[in-house]
Amino acid sequence: MFTKQKQIFLLTWIFLLGTLVAGAQDPVKLSLQDALKMALQNNTNIMNSDLDLKIAQKKVWETIASGLPQISGKGSYTHIFKVPTMSFGGKTVLSNNEVPWDPNTQSGTMSSVTLDSGERIYLNSEAGTPIELALKNSTTFDLTLSQLIFSGSYLVGLQATKVYYGLTKETAEKTKLDVIETVTNTYNMIKLAEESRKILTLNLDNINKTLYEISEMNKQGFLEKTDVDQLELTANTIRNAMNQIDSNLDMGYRLLKIQLGMEETVKVELSDILESDELLTKSSLQLISESFNISQNVDYKLIQTAEKAALLDLRLAKSNYMPTLSAYYNHTEKLKAPAFDFAPKDLIGVNLSLPIFSSGQRLSTVAQRKFSLEKAQNTTRFVSSSLSMQASQYQNDLKLKLEKYQNQKKSRELSDVIYQRTLEKYKQGMASSMDLMTSQNQYLTNLTSYYEAIYDLQGSKSKLEKLFNINQDTEIK
Repeated sequence: MFTKQKQIFLLTWIFLLGTLVAGAQDPVKLSLQDALKMALQNNTNIMNSDLDLKIAQKKVWETIASGLPQISGKGSYTHIFKVPTMSFGGKTVLSNNEVPWDPNTQSGTMSSVTLDSGERIYLNSEAGTPIELALKNSTTFDLTLSQLIFSGSYLVGLQATKVYYGLTKETAEKTKLDVIETVTNTYNMIKLAEESRKILTLNLDNINKTLYEISEMNKQGFLEKTDVDQLELTANTIRNAMNQIDSNLDMGYRLLKIQLGMEETVKVELSDILESDELLTKSSLQLISESFNISQNVDYKLIQTAEKAALLDLRLAKSNYMPTLSAYYNHTEKLKAPAFDFAPKDLIGVNLSLPIFSSGQRLSTVAQRKFSLEKAQNTTRFVSSSLSMQASQYQNDLKLKLEKYQNQKKSRELSDVIYQRTLEKYKQGMASSMDLMTSQNQYLTNLTSYYEAIYDLQGSKSKLEKLFNINQDTEIK
């Protein structure tokens, strides 16, 4: 009975393990939107920009907190090898005994008198009891509360932290746009390569079929061996092209996995169909007619923020002419106090720092910040003009790429028709193997150019979408 239970358990475990292994080998199917969402979660550059944003948030609070109440504590231990003492007066007494005078303690016989009876009376001074002015071992605790009341640099610093946070946020947005563009181009490149391989596979199948037919005809003596060799050469050319595509696909998938933050061992399948024909033409025409809103451009936002930062640098330099005012409260507690302790336990005070003369140092700093602000303003104007020109250039480039794509599409269709006709003629003996070879090479060349035109058009679209900051609404869910 025990053995049977063990067998059932073992078979169940093997079944579950096989199910897990089979599940682990299933490929991950990704649409372009899925890939972009995964990249926004796992891409290294995105994760680092998110960390930069968190750092900026903490930096804002760090600056705010520097102007809020500050409490600090301090403890100290002191050991005195020789404790100083002080004697507060003694007393004088009459005695029959004379005491030698001690200048250190100011004690001893001060004067004497002889009575009629012959007895001698001495006026002696006795030293007072010495009092220690400190403790040999002492432990002290201080508690200080401070509050900044006014500081020009603090007020400017609060504004600067907001600008710094805005700059970090816009940099993160630019990183997001860069990742979206890169992942989109890689995704499209893989889809183009896969589509190209499908068509080459179909062509290779047709050639192999034709090769079999003419080989049989050659055996019967109807065709020369040169015709067979010529067609085998064509088949080898297609196989080499397919091998190159396979290599490109392998590298493309590896690159995509790196961009998405995936393990290299994970299998991936791209589920979206290749954007082409009407859809590609329509989306391209929409972008060509789109008006450029420079305020939405992330580079323009960054340069504007840099100009704000330069203005705040100037204000910070000017704030060095302003006074700084702060208040404090201090409480001191001793574990054991000496007999005479004149140190107060509680203190309250105000500190005022007033800049008076710096030999022109502050004036020179302000002048430098003014020049830096002028540079930032000049850069803003230059970037504004450059972006407007770039938008026009990208739209013209997209228009040219669209025309090239449309022409290559027609060329591919025509070369396909020519190839199919030549192939039929060749089978009927109306065309030579050289004619077939020429039409085949023409078709492959136009097919390659067609897919290159699609990739160039999609890349041009991505650049323009990034510049316009449109269609970049992918969010992490």
